[in-house]
Amino acid sequence: MIILVINCGSSSIKYQLLDMKSDDVYDIIAKGIAEKIGLPAGILQYAPKGRDKIVRDVPIPDHKVGMKLILDALTDKETGVLSSLEDIEAVGHRIVQGGEFFSGSAIVNEDVIRKIEICCDFAPLHNPAHLLGIHAIEAVLPTVPQVVTFDTAFHQTMPAYAYMYAIPYEYYDQYRVRRYGAHGTSHQFVAAKGAKFAGLDLETSRIITCHIGAGSSVCAIQGGKCVDTSMGFTPLEGMIMGTRVGNIDANAVLFLQKKLGCSPDEMSEILNRKSGFLGITGKTSDAREMNELANGGDPKAKLAFKKLNYDVIKLIGQYTAAMNGVDLIVFTGGIGEHNSRFRRRVLENFSYLGLKVDYEANQASGEDAIITTPDSKVKAALICTDEELVIARDTMRLVLSASE
Repeated sequence: MIILVINCGSSSIKYQLLDMKSDDVYDIIAKGIAEKIGLPAGILQYAPKGRDKIVRDVPIPDHKVGMKLILDALTDKETGVLSSLEDIEAVGHRIVQGGEFFSGSAIVNEDVIRKIEICCDFAPLHNPAHLLGIHAIEAVLPTVPQVVTFDTAFHQTMPAYAYMYAIPYEYYDQYRVRRYGAHGTSHQFVAAKGAKFAGLDLETSRIITCHIGAGSSVCAIQGGKCVDTSMGFTPLEGMIMGTRVGNIDANAVLFLQKKLGCSPDEMSEILNRKSGFLGITGKTSDAREMNELANGGDPKAKLAFKKLNYDVIKLIGQYTAAMNGVDLIVFTGGIGEHNSRFRRRVLENFSYLGLKVDYEANQASGEDAIITTPDSKVKAALICTDEELVIARDTMRLVLSASE
């Protein structure tokens, strides 16, 4: 089954075109990413199987333009891998927020779209972008089935004391205000893959997964199930991110809103799109650019990186305490997979747990690796996430089941 997987993030669209024969037997026909969406200089990467990667610097003002560029690349007469878009048999989408509606993947229909729209309030940077992707495919391939896989589904196993906020209970009853988390597809995948890679039993292990990129979250996983995670009602909560503030005193938000005389929507824009790395540096939301600035001596870039390190250290410490220990710490995501200095600075704080960093192994970038020494009491690993494979598996399963 030829499946196109679309993974719309807040500033990127990852995509893979897969020929799925079974869960574990498949070919990746092409893959790539449209990134730096909404920034002055966008990048489109397209890598057809067996051929050189094509990288284009092109303006990508929004996700709709990004989707068109991807579909055009797949069907390009010279470098494309499809004779036409009709070769695609199914499309799978990553959706950040499914609320309490979804504890698993679903085939797209009007009811599913309506529920995703309701959840836009919970994920204002993401769900609208996901809907753009769904509608773009509907317009081009109206008869092709689409499946959605939710980042929140994995977190539905959290106990009430972990997901509830201490606000009047009727606000949960009426508006479902609670912690939902995000990145669940990634956390679930790297926890299972990391446990196997480290020689641990997922069902008996305590694992902390750190998905660190433009959007970042940490997840506590006990017995293969999520027991807590750092993102909250929306992906805004938790640690510092590319453009998101992370944790902040709610009264500070109200104070600023009064001082600035801004509306709730304008305040949301500040917290979601003008804060984080961008807010502190005043120059960039991209970790690679911030790294260059920090290496060049920029004090604000250094501060932003130190805050990122500190936020992750605190979360790992909290979840270690909550689970009465930890067996494996996993790093994934753009920063987690490629920034060895970040991983080292985080892990060196856990020597009191008997964790010993393997500094040579930690130089790995973009490939799975155990980054602690053999005698380390707590293991740590770099595990490359593959949300697209999880989505492709679910898409194939649901579409085949529906056709039986």
